[in-house]
Amino acid sequence: MVLMMIQHHHQHQQTSTTLAPHPIPLSASTHRSPATSSHTQSPSPLSLVPLTSSSHRLPPTPPPPLLLDHVISPIASAAHHSAEPALMLARVSFSDIATYDGAPCGPYLRAVEALAGSLMRHNAAVIELGGAEASLMRCGLEAARLYFRSRSQNGVVKGCSNRGIYMYRAGRPVEDWDSSPPCMAEIFRCMGKAARSALCAIARHLRLRSDVFNQLLDDTPLPAGEVSSSVLVATYSHTSLQNGKGAIGGGKLAVSGEVEKGLLTLISSDSPGLQVCDPNGHWFLADCSSAPGDLLLITGKTLSHTTAGLRPAASYRAASDYSSGENSGGRTSLAFRLMPQGNAILDCSPIAAAGHIIPPSYVPISVSQFMDDLSAEEDVNCNRPDNTYVAQNDVNKEPSLRSVLSDPIS
Repeated sequence: MVLMMIQHHHQHQQTSTTLAPHPIPLSASTHRSPATSSHTQSPSPLSLVPLTSSSHRLPPTPPPPLLLDHVISPIASAAHHSAEPALMLARVSFSDIATYDGAPCGPYLRAVEALAGSLMRHNAAVIELGGAEASLMRCGLEAARLYFRSRSQNGVVKGCSNRGIYMYRAGRPVEDWDSSPPCMAEIFRCMGKAARSALCAIARHLRLRSDVFNQLLDDTPLPAGEVSSSVLVATYSHTSLQNGKGAIGGGKLAVSGEVEKGLLTLISSDSPGLQVCDPNGHWFLADCSSAPGDLLLITGKTLSHTTAGLRPAASYRAASDYSSGENSGGRTSLAFRLMPQGNAILDCSPIAAAGHIIPPSYVPISVSQFMDDLSAEEDVNCNRPDNTYVAQNDVNKEPSLRSVLSDPIS
């Protein structure tokens, strides 16, 4: 009897063992969906990767290029401009790149890398101001627009009623006859702080002291009786002048583009219209998605010489076929050009001390001589026979850097 019970118990275990595997295929099939089975019927190269939340898209979209520029809030370039590649400019917060005492924190290091990466890939980057600074820039752009339009209506700007330029330099004595757009002093200080912070971030990325370029700059605040080397340029251009020949933050009217000459320039505008050439020679609309609180950053020839070419100068020009959007009455811009002092010396010794190779052509030179050489080169290019537009429109020609630095009023 005991033997029969043991045999019966053994047969019961075998029966339960053979029946156990049957539910497994059924439970495994519940993890499949009709969409998954349809993908398996028509395989593609992307079907070999693990499924993600975006696997339902047909066809799958490859990831966008230049992912290193997405570290800090990316800003998209103009998709409507057919001749421009779709790219992303790094967008860094002014508070993240502002210098401070103490050990570097994560946001500062990420902002420095994003800013330098965008300059290397696109020759441009965007600095985003905070609430108070952004409101100041918005008020300054609106005040400049009203200022130029009122002067145009009153016939004050003779010969160029569709275009106005005002240049503000801190420390310049204000005459009784002098008038200017409101808030110029406040905007000069705000954009000056952002420009110096950007210069420090560029120096830090090159393994230099963040204040290595301070010897080239004005003292802060300015000593009594001195006039700033840097300049704030407010411009207004009517749409009839913009079709490839519009004002570029005080820049020259030239379709072929112009190279910035100072250390760096920050540009804020109320509508898009500025193209920048990337290192590959492709022009793109750099300020398409910028708000009045955003500052477009481009670097100049002075910084290129000081860094032995490690930070090349950017070329820019007016866009020929952009849409001015809601500001169809024209384009207003505020451009802060961070300029070195005229008696400073451009020397690459800090670059060499950091371990970088200095080409023989980068010799020490005074800022005044360097600017004179650039002005002479510019005059030669302007007098070429193929540059007829600039020659026939001297009334709208940009004041040369030589005249800016030796302005008798200043």
